[in-house]
Amino acid sequence: MSGFEYAIHENQVLFSSLAEEEAVYHVRVKRNLPEIPIHPRVIDLFCGAGGLTLGFTQLCGHSFEPVWANDFNDYACRTYTKNFNTHCFPGDIVNLLSDHSVSIPPAEVVIGGPPCQGFSLLNKNRDEDPRKQLWRPYMEVVERSNASIFIMENVPQLLDSAEYYDIKELAEKQGFIIRSARLCSADYGAPQIRWRAFIIGCKFTDPSISFPPKKTHFNPIRGYRKAFSEEFDAYIVDPRPWRTVRDTISDLSEPIGTDIRAIQPPYDLHFGRTPTDKSLERYRAIPEEGMNRFDLYKRAPHLTPDCWIRKISGGTDLFGRLWWDRPSVTIRTEFFKPEKGRYLHPEQHRPITHREAARLQSFPDDFIFVGSKIEIAKQIGNAVPPMLAARIADSVYSLLQLRSIGLCRTYSQEKSVVG
Repeated sequence: MSGFEYAIHENQVLFSSLAEEEAVYHVRVKRNLPEIPIHPRVIDLFCGAGGLTLGFTQLCGHSFEPVWANDFNDYACRTYTKNFNTHCFPGDIVNLLSDHSVSIPPAEVVIGGPPCQGFSLLNKNRDEDPRKQLWRPYMEVVERSNASIFIMENVPQLLDSAEYYDIKELAEKQGFIIRSARLCSADYGAPQIRWRAFIIGCKFTDPSISFPPKKTHFNPIRGYRKAFSEEFDAYIVDPRPWRTVRDTISDLSEPIGTDIRAIQPPYDLHFGRTPTDKSLERYRAIPEEGMNRFDLYKRAPHLTPDCWIRKISGGTDLFGRLWWDRPSVTIRTEFFKPEKGRYLHPEQHRPITHREAARLQSFPDDFIFVGSKIEIAKQIGNAVPPMLAARIADSVYSLLQLRSIGLCRTYSQEKSVVG
């Protein structure tokens, strides 16, 4: 496997890359379980570039087989198909499900993240946003595919919404036991502070047997395994410190040009922009890592736009430099615009490049993106970090292993004794 090689050894999956060899957690129940070869089929809805599928099929060390995918964006579907050799159906999922010529194949697992803008705090019209209801066609695919497990991903606000209880009620009517958790991608090997909500449903046992997965990385400032705290026993035996911006992008030289180049990765997507003279003045006015628009106002108020001065709520961490020795902030779709967030390089006078953003999302360099610069940026920013997806896949695979060796009672037995 180009970029990543894995070997299963007892209860761990060992990954090696050009940058480092990383021990990551392979979820196993505390029993002496035999490894029975299984090849679970997986459907990915609202798949984007395929961050979830990448974690499930290539980075977790298990034999998940992608059999069907869908996204509204045609370029995202092309990227998905290019990397997974499975046709991704472009278009509105509601229309596809009403088309009698479209057949949903059987699958053991359905994964995906219905568009999160309907729940995002950045969306001022979120109360009436129709995208909050796209979990309904998602659950229809779960039913039509006869899946026994589903993973639904979204912004953390979902778990505090009325829609969460609607999802839970419908899923339980379909026979699922539901659990949920808010997970941070930095805790699972991605060099980024990105919180996401995950809902897992399982028909044949309580998914909390293996979900949420134990953390593989820890915040070095706080440490880990704090006795008598909620984090006690939340980590694998030998976790590593969070991966940082330095770990991830420091090997890259300064970007060349302003366009995608037909050369070998990583430098195909490592291109710059053409900032204005005023933008360059602003970059130079805040030269130290960690500085942002507040430092710009202190040091060069004449370069600070009035709208930044007036802005005291919402996204306030604008025009900031990343820190070398911390994970990055959340990578969004407009990471190439410093005015949209903390997206300036720690020391060079420029925003991060597409390649740097992809790495901070934990995409390997050999993952192929299709589309224009803006379309690729959307695919990168909207993706679930593949390393986080891989640890979710470990949890799902463990549940399926349990069922395959008969250690879990099936849902066909009494509900009161499931699991």
